[in-house]
Amino acid sequence: MTKETAITDRYDVLVVGFGPAGAVAAGMLGARGHSTLVVDRLTDIYDKPRAIAIDHEILRHFDNMGVADQVMPYIAPFTASQHFGAKGQLIRRIDMVPEPYPLGYTPSMVFTQPPVEAVLRSHAESFDCVTVSLGVEMIDLDIREDEVVATLKEATGETRMVAARYLIGCDGASSRVRELAGIKLEDLVFDEPWLVIDVLVNEAGLAKLPETSAQFCDPARPASFVMGPKNHRRWEIMLLPGEDPREMALPENVWRLLSPWLTPEDGELWRAAAYRFHALVADDWTKGRVVIAGDAAHQQPPFIGQGMCQGLRDVSNLIWRLDRILKGQSEESLLASYTQERKRHVETLTGRIKAIGQAICERDPEAAAARDARILADGGGKPLVITRQEIVPPIEAGLIAAEGTPARGLLFPQPAILENGESRLLDHFTGPTWRLVLDGRRVTQAQGKALATAIEGLRVVAVAPEGADTADGAALHEKDGVLTGWFERHGAVAALVRPDHYVFGAAADLDALHQQIQDLGARLA
Repeated sequence: MTKETAITDRYDVLVVGFGPAGAVAAGMLGARGHSTLVVDRLTDIYDKPRAIAIDHEILRHFDNMGVADQVMPYIAPFTASQHFGAKGQLIRRIDMVPEPYPLGYTPSMVFTQPPVEAVLRSHAESFDCVTVSLGVEMIDLDIREDEVVATLKEATGETRMVAARYLIGCDGASSRVRELAGIKLEDLVFDEPWLVIDVLVNEAGLAKLPETSAQFCDPARPASFVMGPKNHRRWEIMLLPGEDPREMALPENVWRLLSPWLTPEDGELWRAAAYRFHALVADDWTKGRVVIAGDAAHQQPPFIGQGMCQGLRDVSNLIWRLDRILKGQSEESLLASYTQERKRHVETLTGRIKAIGQAICERDPEAAAARDARILADGGGKPLVITRQEIVPPIEAGLIAAEGTPARGLLFPQPAILENGESRLLDHFTGPTWRLVLDGRRVTQAQGKALATAIEGLRVVAVAPEGADTADGAALHEKDGVLTGWFERHGAVAALVRPDHYVFGAAADLDALHQQIQDLGARLA
């Protein structure tokens, strides 16, 4: 029997891995009507939290998917993180940007992963075109010119072969997909052993703890403290040379490490696990019709809580591209800019996180004292204040307008739109599609639509401040001036926005807008 006749089923996409990245990818594919098979070698969700932080960009995608209300009970605002130096003095504060929030949601949040992951899985499974097979391991793949053929091993030991036009590997740091595709990892030079501890703290214990998240940059033993939702508290504690990670994860040693803050009477130890905080990125994220995302494509230190966010950025960047390719609207070459954009973004953000992490992990007392003095000097003699949002970079290269174009690669804001005395966020009016957003004070929808014909399906909307005179009676009116201020800061009258909410480019006038639309149309086709 040949491989061809052994194929049992064919799909548009095979997703390997049903963690957060795989579940979001499957849900986004399902919403777009693509036949999708998801496999995972595990039969259930891992019941302990791993990731603990998400941000407003990710919640925006959850809202676009229709699951924001379901995940909100497991999410809370991320308190500011205070960094304390070698002598216990406050040296730095990492906070979030103030209201009105640029994307319409709290910019930084903490969450409990297992129930959020359950919502994402349920959403993916709700689509008739999505098939989920758990307890199934992918053991081989054959990358062909027009499809990928995967060999799957069932829990019974039986094997079968399926084919898909594309395969997405979301199967974690030890990715079998990455290995079989021959994709290599590049070392970004960070490797530190830490113990991650989750505790459900009782009221007596909560009264003992800091009221904000914290980094203790103590050269004797660096540690992080994160306030999770409700009574969930996390410690990340650096392991020292000679300490056995398995031994240090034993309850008696965990409680010894926690003794500066808590005793066993103060809460329930939910989990303790040793990790090596790595900085790695795949050399290429595509191999023919195989694409990788999430931890399969990159690993980064956790010091500003961007690990899972990066994985979900990957799939939100990827799926609209695959959607166009599968529908025949774009050539497969559109995938090339996926690697270009996401790899560059990961490298830039990892570099910034490494700098923060290396400062936190400093073990030499003299170097730690010099670090503290330098950070305080950067703040003019006071604790330096930065936001998590300014640490996360824009898209720097890829499917964006030419250098020098206003706002290219930035996340597009999302104002609250007034409607019948109530407000709804802009995405509820436009959806996560290619769209042309106009400054309604200066450009009409009719003018925008006349230019938009060069791109099939480009949605056009004009937005103006509440109570403003507009060039167009059809303009939407925003509540807090978020978008109006954005247009003014960038000297723009319009913006071309991608389905993943990144700006292709903003235009100072209609002539510049016309050129951008022509450029975009050619590049998409």
